[in-house]
Amino acid sequence: MKGAALVAIAACIGNFLQGWDNATIAGAIIYVNKDLKLQASVEGLVVAMSLIGAAAITTCSGPISDWLGRRPMLIISSILYFVSGLVMFWSPNVYVLCIGRLLDGFGIGLAVTLVPVYISETAPSDIRGMLNTLPQFAGSGGMFLSYCMIFGMSLTASPSWRLMLGILSIPSLLYFALTVFYLPESPRWLVSKGKMLEAKRVLQRLRGREDVSDKILDLADSNGSLFESLA
Repeated sequence: MKGAALVAIAACIGNFLQGWDNATIAGAIIYVNKDLKLQASVEGLVVAMSLIGAAAITTCSGPISDWLGRRPMLIISSILYFVSGLVMFWSPNVYVLCIGRLLDGFGIGLAVTLVPVYISETAPSDIRGMLNTLPQFAGSGGMFLSYCMIFGMSLTASPSWRLMLGILSIPSLLYFALTVFYLPESPRWLVSKGKMLEAKRVLQRLRGREDVSDKILDLADSNGSLFESLA
């Protein structure tokens, strides 16, 4: 149980970064506008680019994660967060800024769609509902901390919108490290691909016990029922 909870908390960093970004752009856009002298329509586009990216990536994230796996998609999400932060920090003009915001949206889209799926597939049934509230909690926490950061930076003599947006890369490094070195693959996905031995090892880690044969059978049965319903 403890293992599943820690895995869920680690996965929710992706949602934390989503909340962080939503709040950061709300404060930073004031300084972006002052610096780049944006028209109202362009200002709206800068804010919306992450939403456009998120909406676009969610149309294909499900099938790709079914093929590639949940964990690789979360790794890709963390990389997109990191790269987008660097691009926004470097942005010499509004065009590059929009590209950074689009990449950020891709990372957001993968996180907000796949983290709940990942938690559902790794958490025990008796605490699954509770753990699935963590993404929303993490997103709200990210927004709160980001607003605190923006407020503090706004009190300086010359607030830097590039720094406000670029700081995203720092927590995304933690997200990347956890997705690569700590998060296991979804046992349900492993069973669906016939990787029973690997699924057993993951379940032993998540459940904290050696005998997980009943869980393996449950996953195999549920996957078999799903395939039959789709046939």
